[in-house]
Amino acid sequence: MNRRKHLGVVAATALALTVTAPVAGAHAGHGPGADPARATLPSGDGWASTGTGTTGGAAADASRVFTVTTWEEFRAALAVPGTDPRIVKVVGTLNATAAGCAAFEAPGYDFARYLADYDPAVWGYENTVSGPQEELRAASATAQGEAIKVKVPSNTTISGVGKSAGITGASLQVQGVDNVVIRDLTLESPLDCFPQWDPTDGATGAWNSEYDSLVVYGSSHVWIDHNTFTDGAHPDSSLPSYYGEVYQQHDGELDIVRGADLVTVSWNVFADHDKTLMIGNSDSAGATDRGKLRVTLHHNLFRNVIERAPRVRFGQVDAYNNHFVVPSTAYAYSLGIGQESQLVAEKNAFTLAAGVPAGKILKKWKDAPVTTVGNYVNGRPVDLLAVHNTEFPGELLRADAGWTPVLRTRVDHPRAVPWLVGLRAGAGRSR
Repeated sequence: MNRRKHLGVVAATALALTVTAPVAGAHAGHGPGADPARATLPSGDGWASTGTGTTGGAAADASRVFTVTTWEEFRAALAVPGTDPRIVKVVGTLNATAAGCAAFEAPGYDFARYLADYDPAVWGYENTVSGPQEELRAASATAQGEAIKVKVPSNTTISGVGKSAGITGASLQVQGVDNVVIRDLTLESPLDCFPQWDPTDGATGAWNSEYDSLVVYGSSHVWIDHNTFTDGAHPDSSLPSYYGEVYQQHDGELDIVRGADLVTVSWNVFADHDKTLMIGNSDSAGATDRGKLRVTLHHNLFRNVIERAPRVRFGQVDAYNNHFVVPSTAYAYSLGIGQESQLVAEKNAFTLAAGVPAGKILKKWKDAPVTTVGNYVNGRPVDLLAVHNTEFPGELLRADAGWTPVLRTRVDHPRAVPWLVGLRAGAGRSR
C-alpha cells in the first residue's frame, strides 16, 4: 500500500475508535471494581518484575484508552503516535485475514504452476528453489506479512474484554520496546498462505512457514498473562501434503528472541501445536543474547504440544508450576536444552500418555547444564535428569544450571498444579 494512503487510512480509522474512561476507584487493576486492563505485574513475579517492573499502559489517560472491535481499529490504536501509556481493549474476535489468502496474491502467482515447477521429479533436491513463481510467492508472502504484522509500542497494555476476546491470523510484534502487557486474549495462529518449498531441508525437503502469534524481539519488561494460544480452526492435522511432505502453514506460538529480556509468561494455555515456544533463535546469536533472554514461565498449560515448551538458548529461564499434557503420538520433547542455556525446571507436573517415556521430556540440543527439582510425572516424583540420562545415554545432560531463581510470588505443590492451572489458566480467567 502507498505509504501516504496507508497513513490516511490509519488516521481516519483512529477517529472512529471508542475512547474509554478508567473505572472509578480502580487501582492498578486489582481488587473489586478494578479495571483489569490497568493491572500491573506484581512485585517479585518473575523476571519482568525486576528493575522498573512492568506496568504497561496502566497509567493511561482517558484519551489513550481505546476499545476496538475490528482489526483495522486495533492497528490504528497501536499506531497513535507517542509512547505515553496506552490501553487497547479488544472486544470480540479480530480477524487479520478476513479477506482470505487471495487478497495477498501477487499478479501472476499460480500455486499449481509453483507445484509443477518445483516438483522434485523436475527440480531435484540439490538446490533451493528460484525463478518466476518463487519470486511471485515471495512477493505474495510480503503482502501478507504487511497485512497481519503489527508493532506494539512501549508502555502499552493490550487486554481482552470478557471470555470471547481474541485475534485470529495476526502476528503481534513486540520489537525494540519496553514495558508491555498482553492479557486475556485467544490468539489463533496465523496461517501462512505462501509457505516456501525447500528441497534441501532434510533428506526429502520441507515446507517452511512464517509468522508467530506473538514475537518478543529485542524488548524488555514484557508480561504475557492469561492468554490462550491455539491453532483454532486449522490444526496441523487439517493441512494437506505436497511432494510427500505436510504443507506446513504454522510457525511458532510465542518466540522470545534477539536480545529480548526480562519477560514473565504466566497462566497461559499453549494448545495443539508443533513448534510452540522458542527462547533464543540461533546458536550464533551470542553477541545479542548472552546475558539476556531472562524469562520466567509459571502456571502455564502446555496441552498436546509436540516440542519447544520451551526450547532455550543462552537464557536464564525459570520454569516452575507448569502443567504439560503430553500427546500420545508425534511427541518429540518438552524442555529443549540448547546453546549456553541455564534452565531451571522446578515443581512442574507432567501428564504422559501410556507408552511415552519420561526420558523424552528433556532434549539435549547442545551441552549445557540444567536444574530439575521436584517435578512430578503422572502424580509421582521423578528425577527428570536421571531418567533422561538413563534412557538416552548418548545424549547425557549435566546437572546444575548454576543459579537459583528468587523471583516467585507463589510456588504450589506439583500435585496441585494440574487442578490449579486447569481452573485458572487461559484467556478470560484473570479476574
